[in-house]
Amino acid sequence: MIEELLPATAVAVEAYGDETLDAAYGAGGLGDMTLYPEEEALVSRAVAKRVREFTLVRACARRAMEKLGVPPQPVLPGERGAPQWPAGLVGSMTHCEGYCAATLVRATDLASIGIDAEPHQPLPEGVLDSVALPTELAHLRALTAAGPGAGGPAVHWDRLLFSAKEAVYKAWFPLTGKWLDFSEADIAFTATGPGPHPYGTFRARLLVPGPVVDGREVGHFDGRWTVRHGLLATAVSVPHQPV
Repeated sequence: MIEELLPATAVAVEAYGDETLDAAYGAGGLGDMTLYPEEEALVSRAVAKRVREFTLVRACARRAMEKLGVPPQPVLPGERGAPQWPAGLVGSMTHCEGYCAATLVRATDLASIGIDAEPHQPLPEGVLDSVALPTELAHLRALTAAGPGAGGPAVHWDRLLFSAKEAVYKAWFPLTGKWLDFSEADIAFTATGPGPHPYGTFRARLLVPGPVVDGREVGHFDGRWTVRHGLLATAVSVPHQPV
């Protein structure tokens, strides 16, 4: 699901469905499920659910490292919890109920990358108003009113907006080291038909000075989205700027 949203240079490893994740966790279906000591210390007092998610998403990350020919290594949180990747790689991780994924790409191929997955359900009451700009609220109303021809009723646009903003932040932070508020990126979606698996693209217009990539300020991030298996997923890829 995630890999189809990414450029061909990126690799992704994912697992979804509670039974699949339980099998992977219990039987090593994702390879070595052992945490490194420094990782284990981070969840030594966590509840079982947190330990399971933490372990599974790192198993995905280490499988992704192997796909790129990089020896598996610990994935530790850095500033603001952003994962610290092996030298020469950029990446992102996500997990929600019944799903986890990690993606990696060589830093020479992409400047940054961000992924997010969420249950395909409406946001809890009151959340949308706290994360959406007035322009975004109007945009989501228009998408819903457009009906099946634009993917309308088949997509919980409020949750998709939340997910896209999460993916934007995950791509933003490694480039800037700064917080990006929900109100500092204005996102617009396009959709491609209703179909059994709605999908499309989005653009996040940055409302604050953007990151400098290869000597040029980036004013927007582009991403892709999809809905399937009761989940929605978003991904942002930040390319290197042409000389």
